[in-house]
Amino acid sequence: MVIIDNKTELSHLVDQYRQKGKIIGFVPTMGALHEGHLSLVKKSKELTDITICSIFVNPTQFNDKADLELYPRMPEKDAYMLEKEGCGVLFLPEVSQIYPEEDKRVFDFGNLERILDGTSRPGHFNGVAQVVSILFGIVKPDKAFFGEKDYQQLLIIKELNNLLQLKVEVIGCPILRESDGLAMSSRNMLLSDEERKAASLIPNLMQEAKRLKQQGKTIPEVKQFVSQQLGSNPIYKLDYYEICNATTLSPLNSLNNSGKSISLIAVFVGKIRLIDNLALD
Repeated sequence: MVIIDNKTELSHLVDQYRQKGKIIGFVPTMGALHEGHLSLVKKSKELTDITICSIFVNPTQFNDKADLELYPRMPEKDAYMLEKEGCGVLFLPEVSQIYPEEDKRVFDFGNLERILDGTSRPGHFNGVAQVVSILFGIVKPDKAFFGEKDYQQLLIIKELNNLLQLKVEVIGCPILRESDGLAMSSRNMLLSDEERKAASLIPNLMQEAKRLKQQGKTIPEVKQFVSQQLGSNPIYKLDYYEICNATTLSPLNSLNNSGKSISLIAVFVGKIRLIDNLALD
C-alpha cells in the first residue's frame, strides 16, 4: 500500500493509473476504522481496479469544537488495517492540504439539509460537501463508496454529485452491526462499558418500532413508543426519531403515503451521539 500525504503527489499517481486504463475506487473516511469501513474497501476492490482510501478528520463538518477534539484518531492502526485489507493507496493529508485557504462555499441542498441532522448539526452537511468535493477533485474516482448508516449524508453526497456534475458513481453500502445489533461506528469506542451496554437498546427499539408499524400502529403512536422507551432511562437523550420517505427524507405522518419509508434516529447515550436507520418496507 502506498501512503501519500501530498495532494499533488496523489494527483500524479492517479494520472498514471488513468493512463493505464484503471478504474479507480475511493473510500473517504475520518479514520478510527472498523469492519464497516473495511466492508467499503472490500466492495471497492470488487468493482474497481485500484482502491484509494483517505483518512481526514474534517474540521468544517463539526459544529462543536469539543466533538472535533474528542473524535478518535489512530492513523497507524488504521493504516495497518487498510494494508491488510488490500487497499492500494492511503491518502493522509494535513488540514493545509485540503484547505490551503478558508473554504467559503455554501451549498444548497434544499429540504434535505433542513431536517434531521441538518437541524441538529447546523452547517454539518455544508462541511461534508466541502471536503467531499475537494477530495473528489483530487482523486477523480470512477466510483466512491459510503456507508448507509449515515443515510442522510449519503443522499446529500449524491445530490452534491449531481449539483457539481462530478460524474462519480456514488455507491451506498449496507450497515454492518455488532453482535448485539448496534451499528458499527467510530464513536462506539468512546462509550463507557455501561453506555455501550445501554446503546444496544437502539437497534432493538427500532426493530420493535418497525413491528408496531407493520401491526397497524400509526406513525405518531410509533414515535411516542420510541420516545417513552428512551425517556424511561436518564442515560438516553433522544435527539430525533422520524419515519421518512426513503428518497426525499420528507417526514411521514401517515402510512397511506406512496414510496418506500425509512426510520432514522439520533440519540445521546451519555455524551456520545449515535445515529442509526432502518428500512420499513
